[in-house]
Order: sequence, then structure tokens, then C-alpha cells
Amino acid sequence: MPSQRQLFLDHIGQTSPAPLMLEIERAEGSFLYDSHGRDYLDLISGVSVSNTGHRHPAVMAALNEQAGKYLHLMVYGEVIQSPQVRYAARLVSLLPPPLESVFFVNSGSEAIEGAIKLARRFTARNEIIYFRNAYHGSTTGALSVQGSEVYRNAFRPLMPSTTMADFNSHEAVERICSSTAAVLVEPVQAEAGVIQPAGDFLKELREACNRHGALLIFDEVQTGFGRTGSLFSLYRYNVTPDILVLAKALGGGLPLGAFIASCEIMSSLTHDPALGHITTFGGHPLCCATGLASLEVIVNEGLAEKALEKEQLLRSGLTGMPFREIRGEGLLLAVVPERPEIIPSMISKAPEHGLLLDYFLFCPEAFRIAPPLTISEEEIRLACRRLKSLTEAVS
Repeated sequence: MPSQRQLFLDHIGQTSPAPLMLEIERAEGSFLYDSHGRDYLDLISGVSVSNTGHRHPAVMAALNEQAGKYLHLMVYGEVIQSPQVRYAARLVSLLPPPLESVFFVNSGSEAIEGAIKLARRFTARNEIIYFRNAYHGSTTGALSVQGSEVYRNAFRPLMPSTTMADFNSHEAVERICSSTAAVLVEPVQAEAGVIQPAGDFLKELREACNRHGALLIFDEVQTGFGRTGSLFSLYRYNVTPDILVLAKALGGGLPLGAFIASCEIMSSLTHDPALGHITTFGGHPLCCATGLASLEVIVNEGLAEKALEKEQLLRSGLTGMPFREIRGEGLLLAVVPERPEIIPSMISKAPEHGLLLDYFLFCPEAFRIAPPLTISEEEIRLACRRLKSLTEAVS
């Protein structure tokens, strides 16, 4: 019988020539455990998915309770399902008006696709302005607003009427005009290496959209749910978008995405034509149940606020290591080594030192630190000790 590793290579569609190839048997809290019982401290949270850690008791209880009632019933939007309704109402209660109507989908890419369709439908315009080094997903529409030609060129032709601008530039604000349907922006550019907005950049985008009748779309797929020190980054920068896109941590570890807008904007998908945007599995009851449970853990335990305290402990623990810069807020950090050429070795050898690390798509000179928000102080100290051992081994 072929090994699991060989079956993985033979029958699972691959995303790169060199997958990590760890055979994980179980996960708990901040750790993954392989088939040999070795533990790996998770410093990437499945790329900002597991904000409440792996198999949080409250999340597992919600999963089991809902599984005992029903799974899929009907395509999205036709049947009143309590997990969807309760989760949407709770999300809206934590968001500023007029963000009041939630459309659940399956992933971040799908949420971006829905947001683009919604903006074009509501404004009756075509142009989408997006930003260099932005990442919004891999489907064709999302790829059309991805800020890297490296990933786009192999899949042309892409969606027309898209315009790329530079993040934090005055020129980007000036590009917004009467033909602009929407400006799509990450409040903090994640895959660019955690680039934060400078000055009043986001407010200037908001004001320009208001002047020209364009919509402002925030992609908080990575920054949402406490990752950067507030429940959503829109609160850190005091800017409310017309459409908010969420995914990753939204499902508490299960696949879930959403785009959120006012009832006025969202209602444009209900007619001319009806069923203008539909999904079979979006808002799956299991995913909504676990997502709501995870959200309540984040809120009730103050994990967003604690992320800022844990950031300082991490920064302190990394002092003295050969790092040139640490960018970011909360538990979304980009670490730049003094010799960035060691990053591939750091990431490939990290499991040997009991760590999981990851790259940024558009920032080869930094690696990602984004552990579960539930990581304990002792686990942070352990992470720093293991990082020290790793840097000594590859330097």
C-alpha cells in the first residue's frame, strides 16, 4: 500500500513544486501534532483562519450541537436557517451602520466576486480600482484585481475595466471619478508584507468615493476578527466602507465567506434579474454555527485587545535576533531578517525546530508571524526560543 505521502502527491492537486509535506494527525490550541507525536507551534493560524486556535471547546460544542440538528437543507437564501440568521444578526450588531445585510458565501474569493458584482450592479458602472501588491483571491474575477502581474499573466485575458493604483498614494485618490464603480482595498495590505495605511489615506479614499458616487470596498479577510488589535480594522482607522468582505476566521475553522452592505445596496441583487447572485453551500449551517461561537470567544475574552499586548511580548522576545524590521500591529506581523536570503531555509527548516512559518506572496524579504489570538504568554516565549534556535541554525 502506498504511503500517505505518496498518495498525497499522486492524487491531491498540488499548488507548488515543494509542498510542506507534514502529515498532521491532530491539532489543539496553538499546536499541530504529526503522526510521530511531534508538536509544531502554529505561528500562521492556517493563514489567519484559526484565530481562536485549533478545536476550541466552544467551537467544537457548537459544531456538534448543530450537526445533531441538520446539515445542508436548500440552496442559500430560500429557507430560514437559525445559524445563518443568528450569525448575521450578531455580526451586524458589531459593525457600524449602514453595514446591515450579510450575504454568506464559501470563501474569500467568492466574497470578492460577490462584492464586485454588487458594486457594478448598484452603481451601473464598470471600473474597479485596486492596489499594487493587493491579494483578493484566485478566481478569475479576484485575480483581475490582484496587484501582481506574476500571478495574473499566465491566466489572461482577465476581467476588463480594472485599474491598478499604488497603495498610500495621492494619485490613487485622484483616479476615482464618475466612471468608478468601486475602490477595492485592504485596510492593511497583508500579502504585501503587512503595509499599513499612511496618514489619512483611507479617509481620503472614503471622501473621494463619496464625491464621485463610487463605493468603497474593504477586504478584511485577513485583518478581521481581532487580528490587528480591534475586532475589525475599519475601527482602527475610523473609516466605514460601503461593502465589507470577510472570510478566513469568519467560519471559526470551517469554510465561510461573506460580503456585507446596506439593505439598499444589497437589495439590488434581488431583481433584474432575480437570483442575480446565488450559491449552493454559502452560509452552511455548520460553518455559521462555528463562526458565531468563535466570534463570541473573541468578543467575550477580549482577544482583539489582548492581541496588542501579545504583540509587545513577541517583539520583546525577538529582540537580539538577526531581524532588521518587524512591521504590523497585533498578531499580524512581517519580520524582515538582516539577510532576507535565509527566509526559504527558515521556512523549510522551521518544522525541525517545532514551528510553522510562512511566506508573504508579494514580499520575499519578510516572513509571517500570525499565531492564534488565543496563544498564551508561555507559548509566545516558547515560540521565541524556537525562533532563536532556528535563526542560529540557518545563519
